[in-house]
Amino acid sequence: MILRSLLFVPADRPDRFDKALNSSADAIILDMEDSVVPSRKEEARIAVASFLEKTSPKPIFVRINPLTTQWAAKDVSALIISPPDGIILPKAEGAKSIRSLLKLLNGNVIPTIPIATETAASVFELGTYRDVAEHLIGLTWGAEDMPASIGASTSRHEDGSYTPPYEMLRSVSLFAAHAADAAAIDTVYVDIKNLDGLAAYAARSRRDGFTGMLAIHPSQTDIINAAFTPTAEEIQHANMIVDAFSNDPEAGALQINGKMVDAPHLIQAQKLLARFAPTN
Repeated sequence: MILRSLLFVPADRPDRFDKALNSSADAIILDMEDSVVPSRKEEARIAVASFLEKTSPKPIFVRINPLTTQWAAKDVSALIISPPDGIILPKAEGAKSIRSLLKLLNGNVIPTIPIATETAASVFELGTYRDVAEHLIGLTWGAEDMPASIGASTSRHEDGSYTPPYEMLRSVSLFAAHAADAAAIDTVYVDIKNLDGLAAYAARSRRDGFTGMLAIHPSQTDIINAAFTPTAEEIQHANMIVDAFSNDPEAGALQINGKMVDAPHLIQAQKLLARFAPTN
């Protein structure tokens, strides 16, 4: 499953579900948490359960409410009959949160993408996700809830870039995802109208090692997909590296197009080709 772009849709707006499916997003997230007020939680739950009964042309994820809330158990129960492709778990605090979710699932198997940095305690649990790696399909982070959690005024400079504490969260979340062999999914870009800024941010995300990104508007998904899709030249170069080492397996380093490549370059090339074979 390639997850370059995952588009949020309010779970109490079923009129938007099909529109989201018809967007260029690789997957959609039916959001029962932040975008749904308490008085509409049950309505959202019913809409999601009904929609999941249909066949979908692309993966559907559901963001449930945090495990500490009164709604979480009902949210999970509503997903068991017609399971989504995955659960987005907000306010996650490491392996213990994943194990708590597993108890609610009561033996049913639904992969999870935790939002791993929304509380102060969550930061100290990031390394534990590798202990429950078999239950994860990805890992993402958030920069919006943490300031409220710790009493900070904002997570960003005036130009929109993250302040040092939140750059740290982004970096450690990236490593936590890869340590758990899960898709490393960058957080949302909140300035919806700034498409040039989104393109620059998404390009930076891929450069740094993220494999996809959350989206909050359909206008963002084409840009995100483009950023996380290797060019034909990149695929060709990766194939050249793999072929070169295949032809000379005893070599520790080789020269390709005048540049030296070694084992780390081979690993990078193999990972790129594994995710983006020509049939994709």
